[in-house]
Amino acid sequence: MRGPLRALCVFLALFAADTAVSQQLGVPESSVVTLSSERLFAESAFGKRVLREIEVEGILLGEENERIVAELSHEEKVLTEQRATMTAEEFRPLADAFDEKVQSHREGQRAKLDALARRGEDARQRFLVLVRPVLIDLLRESGAAIIIERSSVFLSSDRTDITDAAIARIDAVIGDGRAVESGASE
Repeated sequence: MRGPLRALCVFLALFAADTAVSQQLGVPESSVVTLSSERLFAESAFGKRVLREIEVEGILLGEENERIVAELSHEEKVLTEQRATMTAEEFRPLADAFDEKVQSHREGQRAKLDALARRGEDARQRFLVLVRPVLIDLLRESGAAIIIERSSVFLSSDRTDITDAAIARIDAVIGDGRAVESGASE
């Protein structure tokens, strides 16, 4: 009887020690942990930098668009005034050229806006690749078998959420990502 009892005591001691180590590291001990990938990106130094850069570029794009609209509005007004002194045959090529110019500017601005959105998505994908080792370490430390997206969980304890711990570790490992991204491009 002493053998099985001793084995059980050793097992419990190891289990308690493993739980204590995980809790000391700020990681819950659970077979399933949750993580908010949206918060992970948005609240990390990397995500904050990228979102700030995209916001600035979006503002510049908006200002550029306003300038173009003002120029086109002025050009339209001049064209409308010229219309009174021209025949329909003279006016039609000018009107068609103006319409083509408006359409070209609209398509150009839409392409810039799409590129900005793609840049945000590309940054999120790079971020997930960069943070994968950190998340794997957290998974191992928690003793979990799986990390589930928090927004996909119907109900869970906040104790199983590792998002804050992940953000802290990611910020410590990659910071705002400039050094990692410049090292990758060299």
